Amino acid sequence: MTYDNSRPADRTRPAADTGVPRRDPLPLLGRTALVTGASRRRGIGYAVARRLAAYGAGVYLHHHVPHDTGQPWGADPGGPDAVAAGVRELAVPGAVVAHGPADLARPDAPARLLDTAAEALGGRLDILVANHALSGSDGPLDTLDAAMLDAHWAVNTRSVILLAQAYARWRVPGLPGGRIVMMTSGQDLGGGMPEEIAYGQVAGRFPGGEWGTPDDPARLIAWLATDEAGWITGEVINSEGGFRR
Repeated sequence: MTYDNSRPADRTRPAADTGVPRRDPLPLLGRTALVTGASRRRGIGYAVARRLAAYGAGVYLHHHVPHDTGQPWGADPGGPDAVAAGVRELAVPGAVVAHGPADLARPDAPARLLDTAAEALGGRLDILVANHALSGSDGPLDTLDAAMLDAHWAVNTRSVILLAQAYARWRVPGLPGGRIVMMTSGQDLGGGMPEEIAYGQVAGRFPGGEWGTPDDPARLIAWLATDEAGWITGEVINSEGGFRR
């Protein structure tokens, strides 16, 4: 089965309300997305990719398994194929779900990743979700050195900027539907993480007394990728369950 990509994918803005509002059950049908940092089935990237696929989008999942291997949580036991399979089970017939590696610490990796994802998705890339990050490898102030700082800058900042630049250069002028969503931890709002241990014993700061799940931000991100959010741009949106700072 094939789908006509000129349907909802080519609307620049939702039509004016002429009666009872209705929601498209597949608001991203015919569109495609690159989600970075989607290497574990317990991660936010995986949840985002599944939401986008359930909304009708074709999805390319980026992963860098060596990063997860070196973390306390380890790599996904099923590997990237199992992660992609979990996304593929929600995809609509005919939608592509593909995956591939990239070390985004390399200066040339962001542009190459954009090209690879677009090619795998049939030459179209509508949505970029920059979800990847370098975790750990730091420590208290007296143990930081230039190599640590450079590593975090290269992955958490430089690669995101270069991804956005490559996406802007790649996008066909005038083609509607383009979305870029960038992620951050929210530490700039307060509640720093000395030696990354501040995630312990903070559940009481959430009004409901519970931690969020990966699907909580995924629902927001998937909605931002639809035409319903077409009037939202250049915004910083906090999705943190009313966390008290």
